[in-house]
Amino acid sequence: MKFEPCLQSATLIKRYKRFLADITLADGSERTIHCANTGAMTGCAEPGNTVWFSTSDNPKRKYPNSWELSETKAGHQICINTARANQLAVEGIEQGIIQELLGYQELRTEVKYGNENSRIDVLLNDPNKAACYIEVKSVTLLDQDKQGQGYFPDAVTTRGQKHLRELAEMVKNGHRSVLLFIVLHSGIEKVSPAHHIDAEYSQLLKIAIEQGVEILCYRAQISQREIKLAKAVDFSYRS
Repeated sequence: MKFEPCLQSATLIKRYKRFLADITLADGSERTIHCANTGAMTGCAEPGNTVWFSTSDNPKRKYPNSWELSETKAGHQICINTARANQLAVEGIEQGIIQELLGYQELRTEVKYGNENSRIDVLLNDPNKAACYIEVKSVTLLDQDKQGQGYFPDAVTTRGQKHLRELAEMVKNGHRSVLLFIVLHSGIEKVSPAHHIDAEYSQLLKIAIEQGVEILCYRAQISQREIKLAKAVDFSYRS
């Protein structure tokens, strides 16, 4: 996934109201940009970080610029736009990078399913096998005290809890269910559930795994020109 047109850089002043951030451009002027990440963004939005933003040509947008990447003072590259995780998942499947998800004839996105009014991120179908329901989650929370250790979620997520129940229900109905973690932080080399942040999510994840929900983790290679899936990384229930 290439950034076209090219991203522009600035310095982060602050993020606020969840969806907004103020930045300082190279000429010293200030600008407000849109932030597509509703999470806590712990470690990803420190004042003084370098931010990279895209520009929309939609004249109806109040804030035409969107925050895409952060570069921390430690040199880590982070994609904070959570919508990119779903795009990378689709690319990874279509390009054969995610080996575990090969062999399906049809790929659909944002399909209604389940008993709790949900939409699955990716649905794979093939007449010769069970349907595969894939929920995609972006991982950007790095433990500063444990080398390479990443966590999900970075805040309590009732929506994520619902998704785990839905995935487990699909397995009961004879389908295949996959929770796909897309790592969007260059410093993260392994992923675990954040027991210390959302104990309910962690417990539901344990139950979902026991009931047959599969866990996949793939890390993205991030630059100011493009993002692409690079390789699988380890998942463990206990960090």
